[in-house]
Amino acid sequence: MRLIFIGDVVGGCGRRTLASLLPGLRERHEPDFVVVNGENAAGGVGITEKTARELFDAGADAVTLGNHAYRHAEVYGYLDREERIVRPANYPKGSPGRGVTVVERDGMALGVVNLSGTLFLEAARSPFPEVDSVLADLRESTTHVLVDMHAEATSEKVAMGWHLDGRVTACLGTHTHVPTADARVLPGGTAYCTDVGMTGARGGVIGVKKELALEKFLRMTAVRFASADEDPWLNGVLVEAGEDGLATSVQQLLEQG
Repeated sequence: MRLIFIGDVVGGCGRRTLASLLPGLRERHEPDFVVVNGENAAGGVGITEKTARELFDAGADAVTLGNHAYRHAEVYGYLDREERIVRPANYPKGSPGRGVTVVERDGMALGVVNLSGTLFLEAARSPFPEVDSVLADLRESTTHVLVDMHAEATSEKVAMGWHLDGRVTACLGTHTHVPTADARVLPGGTAYCTDVGMTGARGGVIGVKKELALEKFLRMTAVRFASADEDPWLNGVLVEAGEDGLATSVQQLLEQG
């Protein structure tokens, strides 16, 4: 199985970059599944039904979210209805949406799990026992599982990678928008990367117009952020795995728009 996982799509620039570059990636790498983190797809923060549909139309088989999953109340009903989009599994059980899904194609199945870190972010429960419970439920559905660990602290992401090594196909980090240089297959056979990066404008500050970010840092005044457009890139990883669900390789994808 071949999987492409694409990091945080930021605003309109990120959506356009995804739509522009993903067809070429599909042609070159022939992935069986493409999973996209879309938690910043709507104006740079959160997601709406309209922007989620754009991600699916661009070629995503599943969409993961993160700490901005509930920024736009209009999306709550959509999160309940659309099974291909997941928010962190360790959010309250009664909250809109679901934390895990299984997507299928040509006789293959991929479990997709979304988790939130708890260091510097808020979640209802620790992601560590939560993912153990999720994997127990997935055992009968598929041997291939991709986990999006959406977290601020690198230590929490690295720890989750070791916690899941040998039990999932890939544990891939999102949220900080800057790709880390540590993509590798762990000894037990789990593809890992602390942060796959973002899809959007590298000419800004993690996707925000640089002038606005600088004003915030220099003046410490209230600033309404807006998504940048300069120097668009797509960041992600390509994972190859065997029939046993364990990864055989992982390659970072750093594509200029």
